[in-house]
Amino acid sequence: MSFSRRNFLIATGVAAASTTVLSACSSGNSSSSGDTGKQGAAKAQTATVKIGTAEDSKGPAPEVSGAKKGGKVYLLNDDDFSHLDPQRVYYAWNSLAAIVLSRTLTGYKVNDDGSMTLVGDLATDVGTMKDGGKTWTFTLKDGIKWEDGSDVTVDDARHGIERAFASFITEGATYVPNWLTGTQDYRKTYPGPYGGKHLKSIETTGKTITFHLSEARPDFNYVLAMHSYAPTPVKGDTKQNYDKKPVSNGPYKIQSHVTDKSMVLVRNEHWDPSTDPIRNAYPDEFDFTFGIQADTAADRIIADTGNDQYAVSWRTVPQAKVPQATAKAKDRLFEGLSSGTSVYWINQKTVPDMQVREAIIRAFPTAAIRSLQGGEHRGDYATGIMSPLVAGYKSQDVWGKLKNPAGDPAAAKAILQKAGKLGTKIVYAYQDDPTQAKIKVVVQNALTAAGFTVVTKAVDSTTWYDQTGKVDSGFDIFWGGWSADWPTGYSVFQPLFEGDQIRDEGTNYCHLKNADVDAAIKAATAEVDQNKANEMWAALDKQVTELGTFIPDVYMKRLYIHGSKLGNLKMDPNFDGCMLYKMYVKA
Repeated sequence: MSFSRRNFLIATGVAAASTTVLSACSSGNSSSSGDTGKQGAAKAQTATVKIGTAEDSKGPAPEVSGAKKGGKVYLLNDDDFSHLDPQRVYYAWNSLAAIVLSRTLTGYKVNDDGSMTLVGDLATDVGTMKDGGKTWTFTLKDGIKWEDGSDVTVDDARHGIERAFASFITEGATYVPNWLTGTQDYRKTYPGPYGGKHLKSIETTGKTITFHLSEARPDFNYVLAMHSYAPTPVKGDTKQNYDKKPVSNGPYKIQSHVTDKSMVLVRNEHWDPSTDPIRNAYPDEFDFTFGIQADTAADRIIADTGNDQYAVSWRTVPQAKVPQATAKAKDRLFEGLSSGTSVYWINQKTVPDMQVREAIIRAFPTAAIRSLQGGEHRGDYATGIMSPLVAGYKSQDVWGKLKNPAGDPAAAKAILQKAGKLGTKIVYAYQDDPTQAKIKVVVQNALTAAGFTVVTKAVDSTTWYDQTGKVDSGFDIFWGGWSADWPTGYSVFQPLFEGDQIRDEGTNYCHLKNADVDAAIKAATAEVDQNKANEMWAALDKQVTELGTFIPDVYMKRLYIHGSKLGNLKMDPNFDGCMLYKMYVKA
């Protein structure tokens, strides 16, 4: 399973919840039964994703008030980037760096209020759609250069797509290869460009590239904003070695990279800001140091001495450090709503009775769980699976979690008793770490009080998704997190709820097989009018919530800290981390 923005949550959400804390915008005391679960951040940051025009796609990016050009920024990281070859980038961590190295055909212009506009990045606009979304055409802007001064061409754009078919590219997103060939086994159809052949489903002429898809994809222009589909220079492609030093067409290039130790980004003198509507690029240099644990990074930046005055924590502030950071560096904390939603899946195969599922949801101690993971800093109470950062989001409190996040075991027991299901056995799986062990206790107590017989199963963190991803896992309830690959509903609902995704290591974790849901996913996917499609995805959010496929937990938040000599630090709404291209050095 590849790491994507959504899988960033999957891979790190459980473990991170026990050690990190997210940003604080909600109100209410999460440990109190009187907590009303107000959705402060969720309401404030509900996604507005505008479809931009050719005018919106022109550079330069709007200036940041008070920003200065120049200076050096230090990034304190625990881990190195696993991949920077764009075709191997499918993980939010990598995308935070890739966005200043690899421009894509389309991208997101992020406004000060967090709203976004889909614009042409390398392309002159967001593309021209024909055949209901089966054919898409994009035209490259003039003046786009690689770091060696050569032009970025449509051949390079095609090459970036075609090399994703090569056998050594195993980490990137597979949406586009699937749609260009009409099969999941796309490598059997086309092995990549290194034998001298091109895909018949991509046409290039002059500065224009046209994609012929096997199915209608009205949101294809959103998909092409993913770094997996960035151009790679035909002449500069070093195949497997390209990952070590990809060629830049963005505002920065790699000056040096010592694996697991350091990386230095400096200006790409051939980047023309007049072509770029997204990136500002104020600092002259970014110096990454790897191997610095989050606790150490927080201590150093709180102290704010020497070069650490120009430093940023690359990971969220650990929960244990939040009181100190708040007391000593409150004005240097920056926060944001994550693109991820945390839920607890209910296995539809092993818990087929809707009344039993409702009793589980009614009893579930969401407030106590949130309290154990940082309280209001963990996130806003969720009402569905669709994040507020996904276009079309609506707060639809099907189960009354905003009114009573503490849960109601007595009401749940009454539901079980009426259904003749008292004593139903429920197997709850949890990750074997100290915080999750505490959560296990409050879950077990709540469900026992509701009349269930509860069996708990500890699962090693290293095999968490190997175990919970099995069709016959034997687990009835278990945690999960999800974040959309692009901010429309398709990459939430198709992977999570389409019946065909029920398989070992599949992504339909709740094992929902429902013809109405499958039909609704198909209809929303094919809808050409994106405003209507957004309404359809919001209706699907309510539909799958009402079916009891999961217990809503929180819309996740993240909290970061920076040194006193940096300005305009913001969290990227797409990648849940620091935006390199909007900050500046004060002095």
